[in-house]
Amino acid sequence: MAGGWANDGAVQEQIDSSIEDAIQRARSQLPSGESLSHCEACAAAIPEARRQAIPGVHLCVACQTEHDKEQAKFSGYNRRGSKDSQLR
Repeated sequence: MAGGWANDGAVQEQIDSSIEDAIQRARSQLPSGESLSHCEACAAAIPEARRQAIPGVHLCVACQTEHDKEQAKFSGYNRRGSKDSQLR
């Protein structure tokens, strides 16, 4: 049960919306297209098994791991801090 001016289910709607945004962001970062035979960052050969498992891969495992660590630092958009989301 929501309190104040919020509708019933407003909290769940906000949670669902945050999850949908995170899923869309993750899907937009997936590689697409043809896989490269060599890493675009370090020029190491990308194994055939990796290229078949992940269509559109451009990085070797080591470079992808570093890239993922850098991406994990990005917290994304905080919907709770958005004045617009508080007005809904």
